[in-house]
Amino acid sequence: MSESATMPTTRPDGTAYAGARSEDEWRSELSPEEYHVLREAGTERPFTGEYNETKTTGVYACRACGHELFSSETKFTSHCGWPSFWSPLAGENVVLLPDDSLGMRRVEVRCAHCGSHLGHVFEGEGYDTPTDQRYCINSVSLRLEPAAS
Repeated sequence: MSESATMPTTRPDGTAYAGARSEDEWRSELSPEEYHVLREAGTERPFTGEYNETKTTGVYACRACGHELFSSETKFTSHCGWPSFWSPLAGENVVLLPDDSLGMRRVEVRCAHCGSHLGHVFEGEGYDTPTDQRYCINSVSLRLEPAAS
């Protein structure tokens, strides 16, 4: 997906994302950085995101719509510059799409509720995780909901 395009309001199968809004609504609800990453498939600079090294126990939700996406139980240190998870909370919580935008094959990760861009998933990198996958997610795409103490 090119970094200047906005996210579609429908899934690849043509059904609408339940949490879809107009781009004007997204612009009024999100900061410019959030809008760029979540709605234009941008990327925050590596090692700058608020959750890159966070060890807090809790659930990571989509910053745009609040849909629960990842658990701190699947977060791991990958040293790639962005928060990394080896699995979403459930497969239906995210949508995976092919992304050939940089002249290479990647798999884009979107929120299954609102269609916002979260990051990319990579596999076969040799991390010692149960899935051998790395969901490389922009911190600005997430909001951590800490577990109750």
